[in-house]
Amino acid sequence: MSVPSGFLDLPKRVSLSAQTAAAIRKAAGEGVWKEALPSERRLCDLFQVSRPTVRAALQQLAKEGLIEIHQGKRNRLVPGARPAVTAPKSRLVVLVSHRPLAQMTLTAYQGVSEMRSHLSKHGFSTEEFVCPAQSPGTQRRKLEAYVRQNQAFCFVLISLGKELQVWFAARSVPTLVIGSCHPSVQLPSIDVDFRSVCRHAVGTLRSKGHRRMAFLVANYNVAGDLASEAGFLEGAAPRGSDVGVEAIVVRHNGTQAGITSKLDQLFSSARPPTALLVARPQALFFVVVDLLKRGIQVPETVSIISRDHDHLFEDAVSHYRFEDEAFAHRLTRLMLQLVNQGYLSSEPNLIFPRYVSGGTVRHLDSS
Repeated sequence: MSVPSGFLDLPKRVSLSAQTAAAIRKAAGEGVWKEALPSERRLCDLFQVSRPTVRAALQQLAKEGLIEIHQGKRNRLVPGARPAVTAPKSRLVVLVSHRPLAQMTLTAYQGVSEMRSHLSKHGFSTEEFVCPAQSPGTQRRKLEAYVRQNQAFCFVLISLGKELQVWFAARSVPTLVIGSCHPSVQLPSIDVDFRSVCRHAVGTLRSKGHRRMAFLVANYNVAGDLASEAGFLEGAAPRGSDVGVEAIVVRHNGTQAGITSKLDQLFSSARPPTALLVARPQALFFVVVDLLKRGIQVPETVSIISRDHDHLFEDAVSHYRFEDEAFAHRLTRLMLQLVNQGYLSSEPNLIFPRYVSGGTVRHLDSS
C-alpha cells in the first residue's frame, strides 16, 4: 500500500528511535494502515530516518504489543491494540524572551504578530513570558515554576542564550527558536544565515581592495553572533595566491561607552582598519557618530557595512536585508506546521538576505 508522506508526521531528531516509534504509533492509531505496516525501506522513506532507527522503533512497538514482527514478511498490527489518538490538552503557545516583545526589531515583531494572528484563527492562544537575562540558575527556576503552573502546548524561544536552549532541548515539549541554535543544541529554528552574510561581506570588502578590517559585535554569546564571527574569519582566510587579510573580531558590551573604548583601540593603532562590519543597527549608529567626532569620514577614510537591516537605512547604508513579508510568511508556516504535527525537524531554516550596496563602501586605490 502506497501512503503519501503528507499523511504522516516526521519525527524530530531527539531520541530518534523513540520519536519514530511514536510517529508510527500515531499513524497506526489514525488508521493509516489497516492490517500490516509497510516494509522497513518504505518506513525509512516516509519518516526520513535510517533503517537501524526504524528497526529499533519496531522492536519497541513489538514490546508494547502493538505489532508482530515477522522475518521476511510485512510486520502486522495486533488486532485491537491500535492506540487511540487524543487531542492536545492545551492550545496555549508561549513566547519566551529576555525582553518584552515590543522591544524586538520591527521585522521580527511583524513576523511574530502575523504568526499570532494565524494561530488565533486556528484556535490557539498565545502568551508572553519574559525571562530577564540573569544567572542560568535563576532563569531555570523561573522557567520550571512557569511550566508547572501553566500547561502549554508549545514554546517559541526568541533570542535566548545557550543555557535556556539546552533546558528546552532536554524536554519533550514542542519548541521553535526564533534565532540560531548553539552548535550543541538540536531544536527547530529560523534565522538569517549570518555565517554566509559575514563571509559575503568580507568578500565584498576584499573585492574593493580592503586588506585591514574589523567586525564589531556585542559580547552577548548569542548563537547568531557566534556564527557571524565564524563567517567573518572564514571570509578573511587566504585564497590561492592571496595571503588573506588582517581581520579581527572586536567584542563590545553593547553600550555607547563600550563601543567608543573599542574604537579608541582600533584607530590608535599603527595600522587602523580601512573597513568595518558592524552587527545591529543601534551599534552602527554609535559607530558612525563616534567616527564623525574623530573626524573620520565614511566612506572616504573608512568603509562600513551593516550586518543587519533597519528601515531608516534605505539605500544610504551598505547592508543586508530581506523583505519583512518573507520572514513573516516562513515563520507562520513553520509555526502552523508545529502546532499541527506537534514537532518539527531540527534542521535550521536559514534566510539569506540580499546585499544593498548603499553609499558607505568605497573602492581603495592602489596607494
